[in-house]
Order: sequence, then C-alpha cells, then structure tokens
Amino acid sequence: TARDNVAIHIGDTDIYGDYARYDSHAHEVSVEGHVRIYRDVHIYVAEHGVYNIDTKQIRTSNARTEYYPYFLSGQNVTETSANVYHVEDSTFTTDDSPRPDFHLRARTVRVYENDHVVFQNVTFYVGKVPIFWWPYMYQSLNDAFSFSIAPADLTSWGPSLLTQVTFPITDDIKGRVRLDYRGRRGVAIGFESDTDYGKDKSSNVKLKTYYIDDQNPLINPTALKRKDVPTDRYRLSLEDRTEFTKDIYGIVDVTKLSDPFVMQDFYQNEFRVNPVPDNVVALTKVDPFYTLTAIARFQVNDFFEQTERLPEVVLDIKRHALFGGPIFYQGETGFADLHRSFPDGSGFEDYGTTRLDTFHELLYPNTYFGWLSIVPRAGFRATYYDKTRDLGNTLFPTNEDPSVPNFIPLDPTPTNPIIDAGSGVRTVFDTGAEASFKFSRTWEGVESRTFGLDGLLHVVQPYTDFSYVRENGINPASILEFDRFEPSTQLRPIDFPNFTSIDSIASWTVWRLGVRNRLETRRDDLTVTWLELDTFADINIDNPYDRRSYSNLFNKLRFTPLPWASLTIDSQIPALNSGFTEVNTTIAVQPMSNLQLNFGHRYLNDNPFFQHSSLVVLGG
Repeated sequence: TARDNVAIHIGDTDIYGDYARYDSHAHEVSVEGHVRIYRDVHIYVAEHGVYNIDTKQIRTSNARTEYYPYFLSGQNVTETSANVYHVEDSTFTTDDSPRPDFHLRARTVRVYENDHVVFQNVTFYVGKVPIFWWPYMYQSLNDAFSFSIAPADLTSWGPSLLTQVTFPITDDIKGRVRLDYRGRRGVAIGFESDTDYGKDKSSNVKLKTYYIDDQNPLINPTALKRKDVPTDRYRLSLEDRTEFTKDIYGIVDVTKLSDPFVMQDFYQNEFRVNPVPDNVVALTKVDPFYTLTAIARFQVNDFFEQTERLPEVVLDIKRHALFGGPIFYQGETGFADLHRSFPDGSGFEDYGTTRLDTFHELLYPNTYFGWLSIVPRAGFRATYYDKTRDLGNTLFPTNEDPSVPNFIPLDPTPTNPIIDAGSGVRTVFDTGAEASFKFSRTWEGVESRTFGLDGLLHVVQPYTDFSYVRENGINPASILEFDRFEPSTQLRPIDFPNFTSIDSIASWTVWRLGVRNRLETRRDDLTVTWLELDTFADINIDNPYDRRSYSNLFNKLRFTPLPWASLTIDSQIPALNSGFTEVNTTIAVQPMSNLQLNFGHRYLNDNPFFQHSSLVVLGG
C-alpha cells in the first residue's frame, strides 16, 4: 500500500495516483484518486484504475483516454486484449476541446486500435442537441475501409440520407459504394474506384459512376428555366494519369452525363469548380528546353458547347539563352484540326478549320546602373487557316459600350451562316519592353506582439510593360474563332505567349503602369510579407478589346497581421472615364490547425458582360 503522489513504473507503463494497493494473489495494482496511466502514446485519466501485471490489461472507471485522432471517455474502460478496448456509457469524438462541438454517445463501444470501432445504441450530438440515432454503427479507423452515414435536408432534395462504404479490393485498388435516399428524388446508387498502378505506383486511374431514377427532375434551385430533363439521370467519369517514363505521361479525363443539370443537382462541390466537365485525352513529353503535347478534345455531351481539337499538337520551347549568350529565345508551334460544336437546339451553326500556327520571340534581359531591370522583346507569329469567313453579310455586335470589342462577329446561325472565303495567312509582329526597379527603407524599432511585428521593411517596386502589336494579312474579323476572346472583368495579358486568344489577335498599343508596395517583418527567424498592395492600370493608346483611353484602376491588397488571420481585397474602379466597379473582399481565419473559416463579399456593378451582383460568401 502507498499513499500521496504515488508513482509506479512497470515496463512501458507509468501509473500515478493518490493511493495504490497491490494484490499479490491477482497480481493487480489498484489505484485511487487523480489516476493517470501512461502506456506507449496513450493516457488514461480516471477516478479508479486497475492494472494487471501479468496480462498488462487496464480497467478504469469514470475515465477519459485518447487514441489519436479520436478521444474516448466512459463509465468503465477495459482493455480486454492487446489493443482492444471495451467502454460502457461512452462518449466518442475527434474534437479535442473540453466541451466538444460534436460527439457520439453510445451504450457500449468496442475499439480495435488502428482498425475499427463498433458502437451499439449510439446517438449523434451537436453540442447538447441529439441529431440522429443508430442501433449499431461500424466505423473504420483505416482509410482503406470506412463507412459513413450523412443525414441531409435540402429544399431540392427533401429529407435525405447519404451513405457510402469504402473498402479495399486489392492492395492497389480501393472501391466505394454509394447508396443515397432523397425524399423528393428517390434512391440513387453509385460505384467509384481508385487504382494505383505502374512502376512505383506512380500512375492512377479513378472511375466514378452514379445513377438515380429521379422522381422530380424538374426541381430547380435556381431561377434558370429547365425543360426536357430525363428521369434516368447518371454520371460516368474516368480520370487517368499514366507515367510511361520519367518524361512522358498521358492523361484521360472523360465525363458522360445524362443531362446538363445532373452535376448541379447531385455533385454541387464539383459543379462550383467545374460546371462543364472537360473531355480530353493528352500525351505529353517534357524536357528542360521544351514541352511537346498531343491533345484530343471532343464533345461527349451534346448539350454543352465544346471546342473540339481532333487533334492538336503543340511544341512549346521554353525561354532559354541562345548559345549561352545574353539573348534569350522562346517559341511555340502548333497544328490543330478545330471544330466548334454548339449545344443541340442552341440555334447556332457548328464550324471548323485546320490551323497551323508558329510563334518566335527574342528577349534581352539586363540590369542597368545596378538597380534598373529592363527586358526588351521582339517577336513574330504566322498563322495559316484553311477556311476563313467572307465578311459580305456578316453581322457584328451593336453594343456602343467602348469596353466591348466591335470587330468580333456574332456566332453563325441559319439566317447568318458562315460563307467560306477560302484559306488565308495572318502574320503578327510584336515588340515591347518590361522595366522595374526597387527601393526600400527599414524601421527596426517597429514592434508589436498584437500584430506580429518584429521590425518593418518597406519595399516599393514601380513597374511598367509597353506592348506594340501589328497584324497583317487577312482581316481579323474573317478568322474563325476557337481560341477566342472571352469576357472577363480582369485585364488581359498584353504580351505573348501569355496572351492565348490567338484567333482574336488584332493590332494594339497598350502601356501598363503599376507599383507594388510591400511591408515585410521577421517572424520565427523568417522574413514574411505583412502587407502587400499592387496598384496598376492600362493606358490604351490603341486597344481593340477596350476602346476607352484608360482602363479601370486596380488595387490588390493582402494583409496578414497574424499567421492565422488575413484580409484580401481585390478592387477596381473607373479611373478617369467610363467603366465599372468590382470589389471582392475575403477575411480568412484559422482558429485551429485543421480548420479555416472564410468570410467574403463579392460586388460587381455596371459591367457590360455580367449582371450586377452583391453576394455574401461563407466557407471553410
């Protein structure tokens, strides 16, 4: 018997408490009061505990313990065998706070460490509110096998229960079966697989299938009208990346859908990122000096528009010094059989052409006076089209807004068809220069624990980019467009090859001016950016895409006063004449290592391409 701050060390087990007694017949140590038992990486905190010296089993009452990443407490905790634990009147959670936001409360729990947990008579709580009850539940602790049940209640779904079972098929193939029920939609089933293969398992293929006999396919959570949506709705996707060698890889990304709304209705997270799934097969060869890519992009879903490339082959030569000298070269050459396929019933006519394009550019980067960086450039592009447009009866936009291009024809229709004008060649000459320099000032005495400041360095970097482009040959409006002008609220690149709308190239002269302000401080022996502001605008000497004399004035602000909190504001306002206003604000807070909360606002007004909007965004 021992009293007061008892400490017992037996092998890999350390036992502490207020009072301890040893039973020589049962070979057990009983401990009372503020009991703490440490073994390996586990800890038991209890009012009473018993440790068997022979079997090394542990029994506790009113105990708390943890087996990362989960935490367990119960009326009685017993280690029935090696790494197997039986708990009565248990609470199970992965929230490490004293008052967890969510937890499972079960009559009995059996934990098979690093394998699975079995619950009986279990209730799921959020705070103190019971949400759902199961008579029995199995949860794997191994990523290869898991089972999940997720209740939901959406306006477009009704009361729903989403279940999925993930299981290993082989060592390299993992499968997942989904069985969902939605009160307003019906029953849905899906199967997914994830396979690693090839040398060193560096290749991967994913298959996703999903089918639902939709009882209400016309339910629409948006204001956009729907029609002719089938009841048999499905999704079939194949994603593959194959590493043939260290420098040659292929990708396959194909998705077949039953209708244009199935992703929006049942895969909302994917839909927000990629509302129109791509369908492409590509083979790429990489090299320090070049990248060679062959692509086949095709229309699988005839209710989506697609620019088909059957095929396209592109050789991209990376920027490098010619013969080790001061002059740098970069280039790009490609061949493509192009077809623009509109959705069925859109009223537009498909069209196509064969295109051969080649671009070459020389650059001379240098630093003058030890502080001024100037990079002049000059380039040449030639593009052949085997089919062009006759402009005789072609219709053009009538929008008088100077920020809307007026040289790009409207899409062809049966009443405004494309009249073939034969083949043609367009040449483009471009030149320009980028320049920038920096100056800075240091304030060593600026310190603040509240705002994470340990000294302050202010760096100012004025910069400029002048671009002069002249096209010759066929009229830009005669070119059939595939890599084309797309409406955007942001400024477009004004140099090649960053400007990728090669079928919408027209002559321009644009001067971009800007200045970056950056405040840096020391944090954990590192230099971090505490605040950064990038301010810039374009002077449109001759800009066919924006006929205003000046663009909007842009400000991009990022403020990171603390490692776990940041503020981002991307804004643009009219500078000296007509324009539109856009302000996007995001506050990001990371209260714990595995949780980040985002609060944002998106504002857009008077844009000629997009509707006015003022949206609040919450995410995490």
